[in-house]
Amino acid sequence: MTDLRIAFLASDTPIAQAAKATLEARYGASQPEGADVIVALGGDGFMLQTLHATQDNPAPVYGMNRGTVGFLMNQYHEDGLPERLSAAAEEVVNPLHMRATRRDGSVQEALAINEVSLLRQGPQAAKLRITVDGRQRMEELVCDGALLATPAGSTAYNYSAHGPILPIGADVLALTAVAAFRPRRWRGALIPKTSHVRFEVLGSEKRPVMADADGRSVRNVAAVEIHSEPGVRHRLLFDPGHGLEERLIREQFV
Repeated sequence: MTDLRIAFLASDTPIAQAAKATLEARYGASQPEGADVIVALGGDGFMLQTLHATQDNPAPVYGMNRGTVGFLMNQYHEDGLPERLSAAAEEVVNPLHMRATRRDGSVQEALAINEVSLLRQGPQAAKLRITVDGRQRMEELVCDGALLATPAGSTAYNYSAHGPILPIGADVLALTAVAAFRPRRWRGALIPKTSHVRFEVLGSEKRPVMADADGRSVRNVAAVEIHSEPGVRHRLLFDPGHGLEERLIREQFV
């Protein structure tokens, strides 16, 4: 494994940049386009940025935590990196595809590895109509917002909104309400991964709503359509015994 071509990417923080310099001096530096593996140094936010930036690159991504949150990251160690990469287990994650239509008719599309969320922009609660696979499932949800989360993202915003943690191999998505007012305390639903979900914003001029896909926001939306995108496969590497499946299970017993 000494000839493994490794591309190191790091967040802008001093600790991540210092780690990048140290590791490149020890193991060499390849460009992401020609690398066998990409090592991301930072926190979960930087890992999401890296996955989006390299989604057309076939090389898997191995994260080492140099940030504050590291659910998608491995522990940081400088020694034996090629051996760790060789022994790492791979998880494949498909993102969500968001198509957001604004009130002015313009459309913006984006991919989300964790979740697509809709959130109220102003002081009044949002009113959302929810359709799944062309069938209306909820005529009116009055809430601060709602989100659709992948298994990989189920421990992020979804979990903070009291949504369920999903096993990484589960073929379901979590549809979770954020501070539901009516129906009172509605927590959401589990739906098949193949589902197409549409949120329609009711009274959008009086109750403006924004949509967000992994930090890429669209304001003043009238409708948002979401589905899983099987054509995009993010390959993540984890140390044995510390993969996403184990972490998702362990998180439920904290």
